[in-house]
Amino acid sequence: MPFLGAIHRSGGVACRRGHSLFQASRWSSSFVRTPPASAPREVPTPLLFVSSKEWDIDSEKGVEKLATMLSMKGFTCVHCDISLPAVHSSAPPLNSDQLMHRLVEDLKANLRLSSHAVSFPPVLFARSAASLIAQAYISSNPVTAMMLMGRIPSTNAEVVGSLLPTPLAEFNFEPKFPIALLSTPREMERLWKTNRLAQAGVDLLPTEDLESQDAFEKIEGWLDELGI
Repeated sequence: MPFLGAIHRSGGVACRRGHSLFQASRWSSSFVRTPPASAPREVPTPLLFVSSKEWDIDSEKGVEKLATMLSMKGFTCVHCDISLPAVHSSAPPLNSDQLMHRLVEDLKANLRLSSHAVSFPPVLFARSAASLIAQAYISSNPVTAMMLMGRIPSTNAEVVGSLLPTPLAEFNFEPKFPIALLSTPREMERLWKTNRLAQAGVDLLPTEDLESQDAFEKIEGWLDELGI
């Protein structure tokens, strides 16, 4: 079985090597799965899974299973589940720019604590609302590639009032590095019509079930095509 390390923190940082748990703000947490001795190889490029179950429960769906399966193939998998930032009752509510900044800073802190921030730039995976965190992250941080999964918002304007408290400028990073979208055929049709990444010609990987063997094989095949 892959080696699992976990780190939690609330206020201060508690860290144990072996089976450890860390946290970068409030109840954010990260888990590291390293390949077992039986893995066919050990890949130097880590896979970074970002979720925020407090923000969108669907963002964490299937991540643990996928990270475990990929670690068995030789990948080091870092899963950061990011908590919504705590705001003092007397402080004004955060706007969307402030919210995204805090979420990204939390992700960066968790990644540093995992000890994989200084290795190869990761392949970033995010599902549903966490795709917003991923896109905000890559706007100013290096990655090797990115895969967005599930019900990906077509635009930031689409989720104002539900996930975002105020309007947020659309992401404008150039998709000049490997990007893939993995979703159902119905969702893929919607994205192809409305999402700038889908329209820019990134890899579109349709699958009927994101937790299926077909989805896993598409992810593994995409990583293989990238030479990772």
